[in-house]
Amino acid sequence: MKTSSIVVIIYIVGIIIGALFLDIWGAETNMKKSLLALSWTAIFLIALFYADKDKQ
Repeated sequence: MKTSSIVVIIYIVGIIIGALFLDIWGAETNMKKSLLALSWTAIFLIALFYADKDKQ
């Protein structure tokens, strides 16, 4: 399995966990939850960049 595929799967699992347990997309979302989702996406983009860079 490619490294980038593993990164995407981990990201999707993290988003599902955030949606179900942390209620990120709920009506009472505060700044802490939104920054957590933003940082999770930033980590995903960095990991995806290095996974693709490692391939070359």
